[in-house]
Amino acid sequence: MSVERQELAVLQAPYRREIRLENARFESGMDMLRIVIREGHRITQVDLDEETARSMSAVMLAWAESHPAASQSE
Repeated sequence: MSVERQELAVLQAPYRREIRLENARFESGMDMLRIVIREGHRITQVDLDEETARSMSAVMLAWAESHPAASQSE
């Protein structure tokens, strides 16, 4: 199965982790949000549909807004 990937963002996370967000287009034409998390030699990959990506982003935004960054709280 062939997958065409378009990089959307690369984020540097705590503890030397790297998070890549990609649009993954499959041969069928279906697009998924691909999240690739690298922790040293370990790689975790998750493909999300639009509904799941929206739900996940809402939870992450609510969490981030309830936990101000250290530089903002000083």
